[in-house]
Amino acid sequence: MSLDYQTAVENFSSAFPLSKKETERGKSFIPGGFSRKTFNYGPHAVFAERGDGQYIYTIDGKKLLDLNNNFSVNVIGHNHPEVNAAIRGMLETGFSFGNPVKHELALAKLLCDRVESVERVKFFCSASEACLGAVRIARGYTGRNKIAKFEGGYHGFTDDLSVSVHPSPEEGGPAAHPNAAADSAGIPSFKTRNVVVMVQNDFAACEAVIRENAADLACVIIELQSGAGGLVVLKEEFVQKMRALCNELGILMIVDETMTLRAATGGLQSVYKVKPDLTVMGKMIGGGLPIGAVGGSAKIFDVVEGDKVTMSGTHHGHPMACAAGIALMNVMDPAAHDRLNRMAERIKTELNGWAAEQGIPFIVFGRFSILGYAFTVELGQTIETHRDYWTKVDGDKMMIYALEMASRGYFPVHRGQLGLTLPMTDKDIGGYIAETKDIITRIHS
Repeated sequence: MSLDYQTAVENFSSAFPLSKKETERGKSFIPGGFSRKTFNYGPHAVFAERGDGQYIYTIDGKKLLDLNNNFSVNVIGHNHPEVNAAIRGMLETGFSFGNPVKHELALAKLLCDRVESVERVKFFCSASEACLGAVRIARGYTGRNKIAKFEGGYHGFTDDLSVSVHPSPEEGGPAAHPNAAADSAGIPSFKTRNVVVMVQNDFAACEAVIRENAADLACVIIELQSGAGGLVVLKEEFVQKMRALCNELGILMIVDETMTLRAATGGLQSVYKVKPDLTVMGKMIGGGLPIGAVGGSAKIFDVVEGDKVTMSGTHHGHPMACAAGIALMNVMDPAAHDRLNRMAERIKTELNGWAAEQGIPFIVFGRFSILGYAFTVELGQTIETHRDYWTKVDGDKMMIYALEMASRGYFPVHRGQLGLTLPMTDKDIGGYIAETKDIITRIHS
């Protein structure tokens, strides 16, 4: 039996009837019925009741394999006993101080020990804040104002960085010199004038843009594997050339490892063997609680130490987030990273091999335990830039697949991503692969 969009929507709403009612009720209090529009998809949200291990349980009584895990935050799963113990310990001693506590120092030391490029750390309440903090440090250190970023690169919702994350083909301009397009109303035009936009994996085009703006360019901010703007993996040779160019021109390279720190003990930068000037971290380093951090060399952080660059917030270095983060990071030892990456390789190998044998244009890609998937227009197509999503990806099939997976007990990121978690079993992975094959077969029948 074939599967179309209308059938997938009906299956989805039938699977989550209470969530549908709650979404409608929520519209009386919250625009759209819920706060995180980017997380939910389909005709209504899916309301969670609890989480345990690799699963979330909805108010509708559905058990879902959590392939989203809060956009990669819950890498060790829900309700982990060590994280829970760390949080309970803070409840007993107090968890809101203006004073520093030992947990902040311990998490900072752990990050410095693990990530080679990080000698100093400054904590924030979110990675969005941390990205903005990294840009301020770069501007303060270099005395320059402009920022360079890639199309499809997401670095938080702040005005300075909400630029060309999801540009339309009409907004994008030429690939060699893309336009800087604001992602939302309410962003002043002077903000976008200070942002230089580039296309991923085209070094000649990037070099021309960077050299043209070098005198005013404080930093280049990159994701080695992008997330919210569509999963694109940067090529290692491209990254090394970008590092050398930034060194030559005195431009700071910021690597945003908010999602990619889970790739290896030293983050994805350790896999690429690249040493950025500043590193943004978040999500997993708070153990599921809100946190963000900027790390970098002691030399660059002198501008923060000496109060040339100032940044302060009521909850920066929050004790509970730091304690939970320490617990999670201690669970994520090299064996944990290896296990996650092996599960990812199994999914890529089995599904890509099967799709090729069937002659179906479907691919799974990515460097570690956050994977991208795409229904491509033609066989053999790959995703190498954000612009490839405009011309190579069948958006209708992507949405049908995401809706149907949720109805069947699997919750992916609807834009084409999967996040694996440590408690997932061979049976979980096998079930996901089998359901994916069945859905794809029905979509293409």
